[in-house]
Amino acid sequence: MTRAILWLCAALLLAGAGPAQAEDGYDLWLRYRPLPARARANRPPAIVVRGASPMMQAAADELSRGLGGLFAAPVARADHARDGAVVLARIGHDEAASLRALGPRLGDEGYVVRRITVAGRALVVVAANDDRGILYGGFALLRWLQTGHTLGAVALMSRPKVKLRVLDHWDNLNGSVERGYAGQSLWDWWMLPDVREPRYVDYARANASIGVNGAVLNNVNASASSLTQRYISKAAALADVFRPYGIKVYLSARFSAPIEIGHLSTADPKDPQVAAWWRAKADEIYAAIPDFGGFLVKASSEGQPGPQDYGRSHADGANMLAAALAPHGGVVMWRAFVYAHEAFDDFHLLDGRFADNVLVQVKNGPIDFQPREPFHPLFGAMPHTPLMIEFQITKEYLGFASHLVYLGPLFEETLRADTMAKGAGSTVAGMISGMAGVANVGRDRDWTGSIFNQANWYAFGRYAWDPTSASDAIAREWAAMTFAPDPAVVDRVARMMAGSREAAVDYMTPLGLAHLMGTDHHYGPAPWVSALARPEWNPVYYHRATADGIGFDRTASGSNAIAQYAPPVAQRLRDPATTPERELLWFHHLRWDYRMSSGHSLWEELVAHYDRGVAYVDQMRGDWTALKSRIDAERFEKTAALLGIQSREARWWRDASLAYWMSVNHLPLPPGVRPPAHDLAWYKAEDFPDAPGH
Repeated sequence: MTRAILWLCAALLLAGAGPAQAEDGYDLWLRYRPLPARARANRPPAIVVRGASPMMQAAADELSRGLGGLFAAPVARADHARDGAVVLARIGHDEAASLRALGPRLGDEGYVVRRITVAGRALVVVAANDDRGILYGGFALLRWLQTGHTLGAVALMSRPKVKLRVLDHWDNLNGSVERGYAGQSLWDWWMLPDVREPRYVDYARANASIGVNGAVLNNVNASASSLTQRYISKAAALADVFRPYGIKVYLSARFSAPIEIGHLSTADPKDPQVAAWWRAKADEIYAAIPDFGGFLVKASSEGQPGPQDYGRSHADGANMLAAALAPHGGVVMWRAFVYAHEAFDDFHLLDGRFADNVLVQVKNGPIDFQPREPFHPLFGAMPHTPLMIEFQITKEYLGFASHLVYLGPLFEETLRADTMAKGAGSTVAGMISGMAGVANVGRDRDWTGSIFNQANWYAFGRYAWDPTSASDAIAREWAAMTFAPDPAVVDRVARMMAGSREAAVDYMTPLGLAHLMGTDHHYGPAPWVSALARPEWNPVYYHRATADGIGFDRTASGSNAIAQYAPPVAQRLRDPATTPERELLWFHHLRWDYRMSSGHSLWEELVAHYDRGVAYVDQMRGDWTALKSRIDAERFEKTAALLGIQSREARWWRDASLAYWMSVNHLPLPPGVRPPAHDLAWYKAEDFPDAPGH
């Protein structure tokens, strides 16, 4: 064999093998790796697009990318719908005429994906009333195939149950991210608007695939500079990138901006000059971004300026901004986050006084994104005000990017909570007009700091689309798309995810404890901290542990926060015996020897929960090790390393917490329980001034 023939054979072999592709997590759940050979037999011959809008083209581009990858061969665009083709068309078009009756059921953004016969041709039709629905329907078709279903059996129909589905980026203009654990900000503010990175498109694709339709670009602790012309032009560039994917941009607005960049002497919302300044600013923004979504506002909270600085109410401040946005169709998302006990009264007494284009954005729980909180009492207490629920996707209190903590069960627990405000079945999910998630993405190659953190971004979008979703089904869907639709992989990954949040609660804040993290940076345990100026920043404020007992009394004999809930809920929570044990110490201060339903004392039960959390992490490590032969090396090794960190830190949490509780209650550990590895002084001496995300 001549040298030339040898080179030719080698070249052919390399060409057949295709390029080596690192599995570094960049593709998220949109990997589009080839389906098994038997599933590739019915590859569609073409994609037919009945429309020329940028959004329709984005849908077609995604289907070309996805179908080409899944079927391991390009799927061409065509004008004629041949037998077996995939057709994108609005309801009522020739190929979608038979679906016309479904139009009213789809509404805005809804879609139907069906295999139908048109003029003797079997077609897969993706149809909707609008282009955005077709975009979502295209992603739904790809999800169907990625999760192991066949093209011939496709029959999908869905519409969003929540209108506003927004990611809140706590990104600063200097590129840092508050409570971000996946590197610097996605937005290169310095290079924008001139350099529009391809990553921005991939971010938009990922959000569109799960139905997210808005992005707040900057931190709620906002800089007034974000409202200057320089930064408006940068936001406009991102809006141009996102628009074909159905995503509007929003900006966090600093309430004192009229003073800081407008050179006024006041930001009083009742001052006519202030109102005029905001109207002019809204006009300026909409001239650059015609479909600008509106403002997110954190005001009169944690030192941020707001209407209460001028003796005005939250409604006064929100309505002034809403009036500036209303002519353009914009909205105000006004955060209801303030620590003080009076915060409930600050807002529920204003029910019905907010403008129609104001949504009050309420955290899922009454304090601050803790591993577990009861639902916020404002859900059910403001029936005449549109409410948004705010979840934290970034894991500020749940192990940063290091710990595998799937948040689907947390979302589900809150959304299914029954407020009883209008009788049984008055769930939180039924009371919301929007859902916001504090984003966990950054410049890390895998976007979120770990592969499993991607599942929380994914789950947020799926719950925002349908708050009645099931966390286990979402976990299985994500696992199939992210790794492989192999039951051996999906079953084990979903099992790991299912109990991971409960495990974190157990080794961090069991039985309703809260806010025990290291202060400021929120990394690691620090239940002993008591010296900070504001009481509600001190862990001891929340656990109230003494030699006699532990827990925060929120009954009438304590803060009486229970009275903020609807009477049937409050009645149940007043009695420790009818309070769910998972929230017991949130609502009650109890003796260490209080008898639990298990028959154990409160102290014994607390210890058992710490040990259970640590054991679950060890179980996850074992499950992941068993998947080594089925997961690519790069993603396997990084996840294994992070599980090692989680195992070490779960033990740290358990040991430091027990050492502190024992110093307070002077009780021995139950027989056979492993003592902490170090004494309390050792844990107190740990210091983390450079913890990320702060």
